[in-house]
Amino acid sequence: MIYKFTVLSDEIDNFVRIIKIDPEATFLDLHNAILKSVNYEANQMTSFFICSDDWEKGQEVTLIEMDSSSEYDNLVMEETKLEELLSDEKQKLLFVFDIVSDRAFFLELSEIIPGKNIEAAECVTSTGNPPKQIIDDEAIFAAPKMNLDENFYGDEDFDIDEIDEEGFGDMNFDDSTLFSEDPKF
Repeated sequence: MIYKFTVLSDEIDNFVRIIKIDPEATFLDLHNAILKSVNYEANQMTSFFICSDDWEKGQEVTLIEMDSSSEYDNLVMEETKLEELLSDEKQKLLFVFDIVSDRAFFLELSEIIPGKNIEAAECVTSTGNPPKQIIDDEAIFAAPKMNLDENFYGDEDFDIDEIDEEGFGDMNFDDSTLFSEDPKF
């Protein structure tokens, strides 16, 4: 049997990788196949998350054993076979490759091919360039310049003195009621 995974990125529109792998392979084998397909270094912490159809994170499979207060067992990639957690076509996973910035690839078990075998994981389709593996510190902290002039909050002709005090009903906004221990609201 062969599992065929489609790998997508929400950062790059034309990025697609399709990886075929044996279901008896481990999550570490899939991890290595993904990294190889995008030419990423294997020196970063990564995790897989089994997801619902709406991409809600469920069971995590980590690169190394970690203490977890999660409701799920602590599973490690090297010890967990794909077939232990994946058995249905269209099953969704996240592969978080940049833990600090919470960036991930979206994976779908797009096809299960019975009656065939594969020796090693293989990337059979490679389209588009992958996103950078790690975002530069400068890119993280470089916020776009915002125009905070008088129009930022809306109407440039707005005058706070024009607010109708009657529009607030019986609320009394003098300083004594705002800071008293027994407000009159």
